[in-house]
Amino acid sequence: MSLKQKLQEDMKSAMRNHDAASLSTIRMALAAIKQIEVDERIEVDDTRFVAVISKMVKQRKESVRMFNEGGRNDLAEKEQAEINLLQNYLPEMLDDTAIEAAIKDAIANVGASQPSDMGKVMGILKKTLAGKADMSEVSKKIKQLLA
Repeated sequence: MSLKQKLQEDMKSAMRNHDAASLSTIRMALAAIKQIEVDERIEVDDTRFVAVISKMVKQRKESVRMFNEGGRNDLAEKEQAEINLLQNYLPEMLDDTAIEAAIKDAIANVGASQPSDMGKVMGILKKTLAGKADMSEVSKKIKQLLA
């Protein structure tokens, strides 16, 4: 079963269980997927699905940060609940040691030795770590290792 089909099945389950919060989040995710399918006239595969859900999680994390800074804990909790639900559809995140090992392998493969080689390293890592690591954190680690 593809991730999209799993999301659709979970929507049916949320409808049966009268779980309004989960249903709202799942419908929002399905709408984002459907928008891509209509705009690009494609069928979204699992790789693209993970990218879309990752983007949604990232947006919500930023919203949580902003709501907490603004003293709106009620809205921050709602966004955090959405994050928790959406993360069920993402692959398990790699730990720091695995990420650092992947970065070192990519640096060795490219022969990178200076910060100007960062683009080559990121090009390799985007393919292998997409959805499995926060790419902004990966970028920071690459900068540290090449500095």
